[in-house]
Amino acid sequence: MKQYLNVVTAYIIMFTLIVLVGIFQSWSQALSILNYCLISAVMTIGANIQWGYAGLINFGIMGYTALGGLAVVLVSVAPVPEAWKAGGINMIGSLGIIVAMIFSIRYVLKKINKSKKRNYLIAGIIVVGLLLIRLVAGPGIESIEAVEPAKTGFLGGLGMPILFSWIVGAFFAGGLAYIIGKIALGLRADYLAIATLLIAEIVVSIVKHEDWLARGVKNVIGLKRPVPYEIDLQTSPWFIGLVEKFNSGKLKVVNTISDRQEVLNQLVIDASSVYVKLCMAGLFLTVVIILLIVTQKALYSPWGRKMRAIRDNEEAASAMGKNVVKEHLLIFILGSAVVGLAGAMMVTNDGLFTPGSYRPMRYTFVIWVMVIVGGTGNNFGAILGGFVVWFLWVEAGPIALFLINFFTSHLEDTNTLKVHLIESAPYFRFLMIGVGVLLIMRYRPQGILPEKIIKQ
Repeated sequence: MKQYLNVVTAYIIMFTLIVLVGIFQSWSQALSILNYCLISAVMTIGANIQWGYAGLINFGIMGYTALGGLAVVLVSVAPVPEAWKAGGINMIGSLGIIVAMIFSIRYVLKKINKSKKRNYLIAGIIVVGLLLIRLVAGPGIESIEAVEPAKTGFLGGLGMPILFSWIVGAFFAGGLAYIIGKIALGLRADYLAIATLLIAEIVVSIVKHEDWLARGVKNVIGLKRPVPYEIDLQTSPWFIGLVEKFNSGKLKVVNTISDRQEVLNQLVIDASSVYVKLCMAGLFLTVVIILLIVTQKALYSPWGRKMRAIRDNEEAASAMGKNVVKEHLLIFILGSAVVGLAGAMMVTNDGLFTPGSYRPMRYTFVIWVMVIVGGTGNNFGAILGGFVVWFLWVEAGPIALFLINFFTSHLEDTNTLKVHLIESAPYFRFLMIGVGVLLIMRYRPQGILPEKIIKQ
């Protein structure tokens, strides 16, 4: 009972802080924080599945996030006919070569026993395949990227509903996790962490530099939305009437018709932003609730108990007949798929895909900080950690600025120390998060909401 009370209390405090942001700053800002908290919660669920359930350290979260974002582009963006005409056949041919390479390698692995001959054959297939891909894809890439590079310069996508891309993003990330897992899951924990981080860097590097795929660092803007656009709401009579009805008190005190119309226009603009973010929050909250229900059921199922047994003692679990490698691979795929889903949600929320923004600090290590702060092995804790850390990440600057102005109010505005502190306010997020992590690790090493020990 006490544990549930702690959970409820922690979440009440968190949502109260978000409401205070809405009161003292703006409701649009509060909802922006809430939406990113929900997206962060999905990421922390994925990381917690891997680490909290199975003890797997995955520092490649950045790569899976990028793949989720890439899925949004490949699925929802309309195809570029000129680009397909210029080099589409070349890229299809390259894809065919890759498929042929995979099947050839599988055939060699199946038909030839372990030997130097088999290794040489596989190496030969890879080298020849890469050369053929270069010969076929090279001219196609140049032709595609030359098609109005300021606007397109890439193949585009399938023009499908953007919500479908969330599923595709999860599959992309899960597929990459399968490949990585087959290669790296046999490594020691520290080696696995390094390997996953390096592979994530490779994925991000490919997305950044292959313009034909998703415009690279030129970014893809104007992505589809599963919710209305603000500009459409601002010209919709039903929405204008709704805003006018809810703000009738404010409008009554305005004297002239022109002033009233000006005030109404501003209210409609503000309300459209809030409405869109509320709709996005509803979608994100639905995903979080579904994931929470599924992961909680899995956690307390026989499978969940088996995973924790493997996590706590791999040797004992293996001696009892459990296939540790198989189970690790499964949970590695599941956790990565959830992170890919979060990556797709994030790009959908932003409305643009920016490969240059995928950096380890934000998309890997901050996520791990969230899990540590919230509590590993506890789904509610992981979600709470996502809320707490992201809230600090966004609000650390305003909080620091308020405190600086308060404690330096007796100083002149031109005072060197005061000016320096005010200019440094945005960087206080690192200080606040760092101090917070140190305090958590010192006084509550299991996190704000520790893992609940299940009695067998």
